[in-house]
Amino acid sequence: MAAAAAGPGPGSGPGDSPEGPEEEAPERRRKAHGMLKLYYGLSEGEAAGRSAGPDPLDPTDLNGAHFDPEVYLDKLRRECPLAQLMDSETDMVRQIRALDSDMQTLVYENYNKFISATDTIRKMKNDFRKMEDEMDRLATNMAVITDFSARISATLQDRHERITKLAGVHALLRKLQFLFELPSRLTKCVELGAYGQAVRYQGRARAVLQQYQHLPSFRAIQDDCQVITARLAQQLRQRFREGGSGAPEQAECVELLLALGEPAEELCEEFLAHARGRLEEELRSLEAELGPSPPAPDVLEFTDRGGSGFVGGLCQVAAAYQELFAAQGPAGAEKLAAFARELGGRYFALVERRLAQEQGGGDNSLLVRALDRFHRRLRAPGALLAAAGLAEAATEIVERVARERLGHHLQGLRAAFLGCLTDVRQALAAPRLAGKEGPGLAELLANVASSILSHIKASLAAVHLFTAKEVSFSNKPYFRGEFCSQGVREGLIVGFIRSMCQTAQSFCDSPGEKGGATPPALLLLLSRLCLDYETATISYILTLTDEQFLVQDQSPVTPVSTLCAEARETARRLLTHYVKVQGLVISQMLRKSVETRDWLSTLEPRNVRAVMKRVVEDTTAIDVQVGLLYEEGVRKAQSSDSSKRTFSVYSSSRQQGRYAPSYTPRAGSECSFLPMQCPNGHQPLEQHPEAVL
Repeated sequence: MAAAAAGPGPGSGPGDSPEGPEEEAPERRRKAHGMLKLYYGLSEGEAAGRSAGPDPLDPTDLNGAHFDPEVYLDKLRRECPLAQLMDSETDMVRQIRALDSDMQTLVYENYNKFISATDTIRKMKNDFRKMEDEMDRLATNMAVITDFSARISATLQDRHERITKLAGVHALLRKLQFLFELPSRLTKCVELGAYGQAVRYQGRARAVLQQYQHLPSFRAIQDDCQVITARLAQQLRQRFREGGSGAPEQAECVELLLALGEPAEELCEEFLAHARGRLEEELRSLEAELGPSPPAPDVLEFTDRGGSGFVGGLCQVAAAYQELFAAQGPAGAEKLAAFARELGGRYFALVERRLAQEQGGGDNSLLVRALDRFHRRLRAPGALLAAAGLAEAATEIVERVARERLGHHLQGLRAAFLGCLTDVRQALAAPRLAGKEGPGLAELLANVASSILSHIKASLAAVHLFTAKEVSFSNKPYFRGEFCSQGVREGLIVGFIRSMCQTAQSFCDSPGEKGGATPPALLLLLSRLCLDYETATISYILTLTDEQFLVQDQSPVTPVSTLCAEARETARRLLTHYVKVQGLVISQMLRKSVETRDWLSTLEPRNVRAVMKRVVEDTTAIDVQVGLLYEEGVRKAQSSDSSKRTFSVYSSSRQQGRYAPSYTPRAGSECSFLPMQCPNGHQPLEQHPEAVL
């Protein structure tokens, strides 16, 4: 037990009494940290501070630095009974084994680190030894160099002062030589056309000649240079006025004249005047393309020519002006803005004239591409000349063209609707060929509905090009908001639906004799078309519009319910007018048959009169027409007792092609026009047409 107590080093035991299993792990970690502290050379006070002890000088403290095993054993023998001594021995053996295991684990885990650290320390010793030798040699060499430098400086002290004076004299002589040769150099540069080099020579010597002009020799050189400079300025002005060169060359001439001291205000006016001439020539060429004699190029080619010619030239002029006349301040900037605003307005007028010629077609792809390039080209001058408002004016033109295209497509939809009505009139009025049946009302209705819907979709696809992501102006507030909500939805779609309803109602406004020139079947077809629009088509079209044009505008729009109510009211008026027209025809037939017959001298009737048969036939025909659009299934009409004839309500052609795929009948209206009895329970409702409403 004494050997076991003396075996472990500092931090080998917990104290006098054994500890519970729950305290073994923290104690073990604390001892392991203490061993690492001892390994890395920390003070014994710091290592001892890791363990808790009442007195660091106590020789019986197992974790203390002054632990004495003999004193510890004597204390245990005196104070502890045999059972406690046995427990202490067992606990101490267990702790020793645990510490041995921890030490082995630490060694195994850090073995590679220990080896690497040992090798690194060995290499550092060798490297530092070599470095010390090199530093010694470097210090010796630096001392030798310092000695040589001091000796050279002492030897060349007198010569250095003389060399400095001679170098100054040499530089002065070179400057004087340049001044004396300046007139000849200027003359040679002018003869060779090297105007920029001549201006640079003059600029270098101007200050010196001005300072020493009181000396006769310098005065003569200055006079000669002024004469040559005047001739140079005259040649530059002549070259500038000729205007044969481009904008960069003319800008160079102005820059050289400004460097020669010419008045900036005068040069500014001349620069803008020459630029105006070149840009007006571009405008005249564009205007010539719009003339009546030569065929005008397509709008895309026209905008490309205007963008590369006029807009490109305007950008060059603006950039050169701002670079040359920046010292003019706000006055110069306003002058340039007015210049660009005037010429830009003329260019915009030509572009609008050319765009107006594109309003006849239905395809917007070429027009949108041309507007996109036109808008892109004006970004650069818009940034250079913000005060001129060129970019804003270009955006207004694009918006105006977009509004005009919306109006054009609205007119196209109206024309397509009227064309469909004309086709229906012709189909209803065309005589039936022998053995061939014409198209039924259901087929005509399906054709009209599908044709109108296809035209609406085509118009939506055409105007959707204005909001494509690749178009430069599609991110403008107008095309992200008002164009979608007020332009496409309200102006185009809602406007067309209301126009269609108004056109249909116009057939009810002026009924002439026998219903005027409007076929009753057309009234019935239009009423069913409006009813279908009220049921599903209006909601479908507006949903399609909202999906294609994501509205980001908070402006109020027409609700679907309002349009549906208008369509239903139109259908009601058309049905009312249809009943009135058909009732008028039958009533006039009966009235004439009664008025033209001499009832006092007539014989007793023995058969049904022909006019009554005609009334029954016409009533049956009306029932067939209504049934073609407002009823489902097959039924037979009411038979006449007097004529003993049965009329089939529906023909075989109706059963073969009831409705086209795009036509969906209104389910809620199927029962609206079924044969119903009058309140008296005798006569069917067909014989009272006015009661249908």
